[in-house]
Amino acid sequence: MRILFTGPAAPSHLYPMVPTAQALRAAGHDVLFAVPRPMEQLGLAGFPMVGIGDGTSLQEAFEAFSGEEAVSYAKPDLTQDQILERAAAAFAYASRPTVDDLLETARGWGADLLVHDSCLASAQLVAARLKIPAALQNFGFSSGLDMAARLARRVTDLYERYGVSAPAASTPLNIVPAALGGDPGGLRMRYVPYNGGGAVPVELLRRGDRPRVAVTLGTVITRIDGLQAITRLIGAAAAVDAEFLLAVGDADLTPLGTLPANVRPLPWVPLAELLRVCDAVVHHGGAGSALTALQAGVPQLLLPQGADNFTVADVLTATGAALRSGSEDVDSGLLDRLVTDPALRTAAVRLRAENDALPTPAALVPDVEALVTARR
Repeated sequence: MRILFTGPAAPSHLYPMVPTAQALRAAGHDVLFAVPRPMEQLGLAGFPMVGIGDGTSLQEAFEAFSGEEAVSYAKPDLTQDQILERAAAAFAYASRPTVDDLLETARGWGADLLVHDSCLASAQLVAARLKIPAALQNFGFSSGLDMAARLARRVTDLYERYGVSAPAASTPLNIVPAALGGDPGGLRMRYVPYNGGGAVPVELLRRGDRPRVAVTLGTVITRIDGLQAITRLIGAAAAVDAEFLLAVGDADLTPLGTLPANVRPLPWVPLAELLRVCDAVVHHGGAGSALTALQAGVPQLLLPQGADNFTVADVLTATGAALRSGSEDVDSGLLDRLVTDPALRTAAVRLRAENDALPTPAALVPDVEALVTARR
């Protein structure tokens, strides 16, 4: 079979597709990614790629849509639904230039199945136009079908232009246990982290002499909002008996001032490898960071900023495996609890077991194949 993967040019949306694509390729299927330029995020994954769209980056598209010179990630004054509505409108706008290229790619390559992210509005249009089955690769805890429907409502003119009455029905591919979200029905697989490549310092191959706490803000926030979300945390860390590993890539650390002796900046390190030798993690509530921590079985402190962060925080704190806080409210007591509270660790270990109990992407290959064979 020929299986075409597509989504917006953002690691948080593309990386969850990689384990599924790897499993299908290992089973002998042809896999191709069609991604808006720039496509560097997938370069290390080893898949052939086709560029779609007009070359406008996702950030540029968001800025053009909003009319703002600099789009802020943090949305503290909006509800989660308002944030999703704004995101859907911006993603729909960014999707418009991709329709023709995605249609030509799927038709010319002879795709048998289109696996897509919820935030590329052209995907279900193309699948419906070509009458090929579609699968929606969820990237976290939120409903992908809901988000895809929000986008589709904003491109009804494109459906009319291409003579398509409605989006193609799409089978959800969930990567969280049913109790944690995703979409009802469809398929449900174990979350297997793919965080991109990167060098791992040899001293991070084993645990340290005292507790370690990873601090990350994902792949987007530092580029848009800098490090303001963790400024207070860095100061509070000085009073905690733990080593804080600052995993923010090449972000400018100047706003943090002089770092405490127990705070260590790192180069880019794949998060799954880093968390393997950590005792806890602090992050913004991004689905990828949260699921990588879930898979590692470590307690989490979430500082939700925007996007789906508030949904992620609600879900994980309800399990007992995570704490949440506003960025300005973090203190040493909260950080000490993150490191020492045995109830947090017990709940985190339980969540890891629930994830491990799900079938691997490889085990679900026959079910994905059936999405095609059932239509023939």
